Amino acid sequence: MADLQHSGDKIVLRNGYGIPCIGFGTWKLPNDEAGQGAVCQAVRDGYRHIDTAAFYGNEDMVGRARAASAFSHEDLFLTTKVWNTERGYEQTLAAFEKSRKKLGLEYVDLYLIHWPAAKGADTAWQRTNQETWRALETLYLDGLVKAIGVCNFKPRHLEPLMEAAEILPMVNQIELHPGCNQEETRAFCERHHILVEAWSPLGSGRVLENEVLRDIASAYGCTVAQLCIRWCLQRHAIPLPRSVDAGRIAENARVFWFDISDEDLRRIDGLDPLGQSGLDPDTVDF
Repeated sequence: MADLQHSGDKIVLRNGYGIPCIGFGTWKLPNDEAGQGAVCQAVRDGYRHIDTAAFYGNEDMVGRARAASAFSHEDLFLTTKVWNTERGYEQTLAAFEKSRKKLGLEYVDLYLIHWPAAKGADTAWQRTNQETWRALETLYLDGLVKAIGVCNFKPRHLEPLMEAAEILPMVNQIELHPGCNQEETRAFCERHHILVEAWSPLGSGRVLENEVLRDIASAYGCTVAQLCIRWCLQRHAIPLPRSVDAGRIAENARVFWFDISDEDLRRIDGLDPLGQSGLDPDTVDF
């Protein structure tokens, strides 16, 4: 990703579709004018990739922000996700249509399974994931989505899904930030040409006071947030930072003027567990 120069520069997915290298996350953004203002501010600051989900309850706000921008859909990349209560073939198709209408789109750029089914007998949860994935394949083949993928899938969830799939996942969105390396999942995705996206790339702000990160950031003349975002990019993941502060929204997209050295990348990789959400797809109860 050394050739990336701007947040709107694209990385090519396994199917040839381009995805902007930094996304703007919308988790917990309100479904009102304040949320719309944050998304519009992000677009003005160069973000061309907006990430939402049915569960966030703000798809219609994201749709309004897109419509209010100076850009057509072809110039903006929109992601949304199917929630856990809508897993299954017919349920996922219906959930997608609701999301598409809220977003006001003819098609969605990227559609993801938000969390894997992971509990109970293997045959049951694997079948649930496979049937949900079959719906995403249908949407893709029908041209209603340009790319499909998953969120929060570990290798043990991906393997049975991929064995049954006709179209392999193009993206896996996972919690990823300094102190939460996800080395096993990242290595699996790299082997199988699945692009990793990083939700909570700043550890929900909990990593920003870490002394090692502050020391490294000081040496580069950047903020700790910029360092974390740059680390994601250099670890071949698309970061999805979120903020409602105009200054931070702009700052988080300005990470292309420096490169983290191999030595400093290893220092960051070696941090003890830090800033993790505690959400494990094998144990979550939602």
